[in-house]
Amino acid sequence: MKKLIFLWVLAFVSCATSKFDKVNGVSFVASGEELSQQHIDPVLDVQANYAAIMPFGFINEKNSSELFFNMDRQWFGERREGAKQYIEKLHQNGVMVMVKPQIWIHRGEFTGNMKMPSEAEWNKLEESYEKFILLFAELAEETQSDIFCIGTELKTFVKERPEFWKELIQKVRVVYHGKLTYAANWDEYAKTPFWSELDYIGVNAYFPLCEKQNPTIETLTQGWQPWKTKMYNLVKEVDKPILFTEFGYRSMDFTGKKPWLVDRNQEEVNLEAQARATQVLFDEFWNEDWFAGGFVWKWFMQHDKVGGHEDNRFTPQNKPAESIIRKQYAQVKESRL
Repeated sequence: MKKLIFLWVLAFVSCATSKFDKVNGVSFVASGEELSQQHIDPVLDVQANYAAIMPFGFINEKNSSELFFNMDRQWFGERREGAKQYIEKLHQNGVMVMVKPQIWIHRGEFTGNMKMPSEAEWNKLEESYEKFILLFAELAEETQSDIFCIGTELKTFVKERPEFWKELIQKVRVVYHGKLTYAANWDEYAKTPFWSELDYIGVNAYFPLCEKQNPTIETLTQGWQPWKTKMYNLVKEVDKPILFTEFGYRSMDFTGKKPWLVDRNQEEVNLEAQARATQVLFDEFWNEDWFAGGFVWKWFMQHDKVGGHEDNRFTPQNKPAESIIRKQYAQVKESRL
């Protein structure tokens, strides 16, 4: 009888761990200044246990092979020294870190469309990108960061140059010994060829859910079902968990229609739509054993100066969605005690 009770308890603990041991993260936006305690306190207040630190490299045109990074004229948080300071300060506060280097193309062109005009230009880009990624993979190892992301939304680059990516993963594994992922856009993750080489299927979860101006909980829930089924099928195929490397919604009308939109459109502020969409995402995924958690997009350093009730952008800061996130992340923490 004692043995049966022990096995039951063991099964319960195992289930609870898989259910509640989630990445409850924020995507921490780089700034021109050093990270201080007053910047971290709101992260702790929202009960996040992870932050994504995002150093940047820059490209002038989507068909240019010149990648500029770690330069003095970049913001402090976008360079190696700044990323290191951010990571160390977060670690001192018990917040785990995903290092997630990203590319910005001039005028904000979509990185997924980046394509080189010749083999020679592809080779130049690959050489530069490898240096960029290995620089920050070495930083991730030095700082004992918990996850490293090898790229973000580079659909065409991945499709055209799959061998480069497989070799890059091997090179990253040599210098960094933590968990690896790649942040695939919602419309590319199903065809990303190297998930078996990584630890997480990384998805930037801007899936279109509905075309309603002010969607209900029921409408948003229904909109998730086909996408959720496809993700679960991929999990079974490659035997890796899903990690939402980015997730979030604009606080505006039609928030579920094209959640990836970053333009400064004039859609009316709709705080409750953002809150509902965030709640539905938590309800649909956070209890799934095959789901590892995610990083809300996006979280700014100067908490008291961003977001608010007149803002229709992504950040949940100082909006009802922030309370939704806090409640969810706190629930998970309490369940692990």
